Amino acid sequence: MSHTLLLATRNKGKIEEFRRILDAIAPGAIKLVGLEEFPELPDVLEDGSTFEENALKKAREMSLATGLPAIADDSGLCVDVLNGDPGIFSARWAGNHGDDAANTAKVLEQLANISDEDRGAHFTCVAALYLPDGRSHCQEARFDGWILHNPVGERGFGYDPIFRPDGLDISSAQMSAEDKDAISHRGKSLRAIAPHVITLLNSLR
Repeated sequence: MSHTLLLATRNKGKIEEFRRILDAIAPGAIKLVGLEEFPELPDVLEDGSTFEENALKKAREMSLATGLPAIADDSGLCVDVLNGDPGIFSARWAGNHGDDAANTAKVLEQLANISDEDRGAHFTCVAALYLPDGRSHCQEARFDGWILHNPVGERGFGYDPIFRPDGLDISSAQMSAEDKDAISHRGKSLRAIAPHVITLLNSLR
């Protein structure tokens, strides 16, 4: 018996990544669909005070709206000298939601006089699973590194051009998608929650 699981995103790359992770654990056990299957559903207002609250809210609302088990994630950049900001406000740090260039420019401006050794930062991601019967599970992961002085690289999105992962001499925006997925906060959180997804969905039988 297979189950249908909703991944609460319209990002096809994210859907394919999680499909690969699930298939590696339990081939063919889960049919994964994204929000492109439900174009009528509005975006969920992310008004929580933590990554976990936002991720769980998205998963819960999408599950209740569709009747399917749902998984969602929330993530952001946390800069040490900014006391963890932008954090949950990462996507709208400069004021407009999703303006990557403006958000990046604001962080660089805030760190303009900060030395290399004090530019530590990390990405955090929380993946949340919600079942129609009210059960839920969350997994958190982080991706440690440093903030560069200038954007470098054309790949990735968001703050990737100004983030240098620990142990590397390139930015996240210079990494291949496969290499980034292997060590990133999102890749780690999805791989961590995958076994719990299998267990909880199997318990619905």
